[in-house]
Amino acid sequence: MCDYSLQSVKSRPAKIGEKLRTQHFNTGTTGFAAPEDTKTAVCVLPGTELAFATFVWCSPRRSFAWKPRVLNHTTAIFRQINKDKPYIHHDALEFPDGEMVLLTELYEGQEATVLQLPAQPVTAVEIKGQERVPHVG
Repeated sequence: MCDYSLQSVKSRPAKIGEKLRTQHFNTGTTGFAAPEDTKTAVCVLPGTELAFATFVWCSPRRSFAWKPRVLNHTTAIFRQINKDKPYIHHDALEFPDGEMVLLTELYEGQEATVLQLPAQPVTAVEIKGQERVPHVG
């Protein structure tokens, strides 16, 4: 239900209105957790809409850059990318300008609220779009 590197972490699905925080799980990735339970990954479905408390901070794009990137957005839609590549991170956020940022690139401790979960899929295309990347291992 979460990114491949969170398969060994206890997890549960996100709920509408829930407050989440970006959390490093010591598995090589960052994900979401509830502030009151930082050991449990909160997994969100592709299409889930999130609102951050502030602009989003993430790792710089260039290898030797040291300053964090600040994205001038406070809303994002959760996506999964690179589904055809099993051993890389898939969980990403799409921002209003179309930029995609891997969830694992976000700095720890950023607060977000789950605004809306995706509608239940009806067509084959919608079902395919909400499929999670299968766990390989």
